[in-house]
Amino acid sequence: MQRDELADFLRRRREAIRPAEVGLAEGPRRRTAGLRREEVAMIAGMSVDYVVRLEQGRSSQPSTQLLGALARALRLSDDERDHLFHLAGHQPPPADGTARHARAGLLRMLDLLGDTPALVMSDLGETLAQNRGSLLLTGDLSGFQGLRRYHAYRWFTEPESRMVYPAEDEQRHARVIVADLRAVAGRRHGDPAVARLVAALLEASEEFRGLWAEHEVAVRRFDRKVVVNPRVGRLLMDCETLMTPDQRQLLLVLTPADDEARERLELLRVLGLEEFHAEV
Repeated sequence: MQRDELADFLRRRREAIRPAEVGLAEGPRRRTAGLRREEVAMIAGMSVDYVVRLEQGRSSQPSTQLLGALARALRLSDDERDHLFHLAGHQPPPADGTARHARAGLLRMLDLLGDTPALVMSDLGETLAQNRGSLLLTGDLSGFQGLRRYHAYRWFTEPESRMVYPAEDEQRHARVIVADLRAVAGRRHGDPAVARLVAALLEASEEFRGLWAEHEVAVRRFDRKVVVNPRVGRLLMDCETLMTPDQRQLLLVLTPADDEARERLELLRVLGLEEFHAEV
């Protein structure tokens, strides 16, 4: 662990970020360049004291989980994230073809979208980041581990994961999920992460086996779908998908498709996150 170098790097990256880039107001009384330490701590979900000790070069070695949270909070690029891991005495996450951290540019776009529901996903369906609007609409989809990280695996092995859509739309969504995974498997032939996911699904789900055998292929780009929220009911949403050039990460933006959905989405914003977390 290179404590002094780590401290300097974290401090300089914090000072380089404008508050607006992470959805914070500049404010007339702000005298600190970039973000305050307490703001980094809040975004990363750690104590202010630990951030202070890291920047002063007197902390214990941070875990890989904490480093990942700091990388997201500081909007680090892939190269900067790897450098952060090296300075802290850890190997960066393995390059198995699966993106585990949302790109810095996509995180900035999430912030700029405000309360418009949006999330960043890997091409394998792992939720890498969500904004407030997405959390309100569908709940937190980023805390899963193992194969459960992937939307396709939860869809075909955990019936409760389908409750976000009406029952009459389940078959269509299942086909879309499998067709998209087929496209990824073709594009990333030989990737062990893709092979593990497909093998696990073939073993776990008869429904998946049947759909996989049909060899339908379709990349998700635009969709209009009904989302079922437990507090405000059904919302007809347009889902626009923007891909990074390497097609490894996606930005999904959901906008209300009619006036009723717009009104219900506004009601969700009023209810806020605190009540939502209390209910779930």
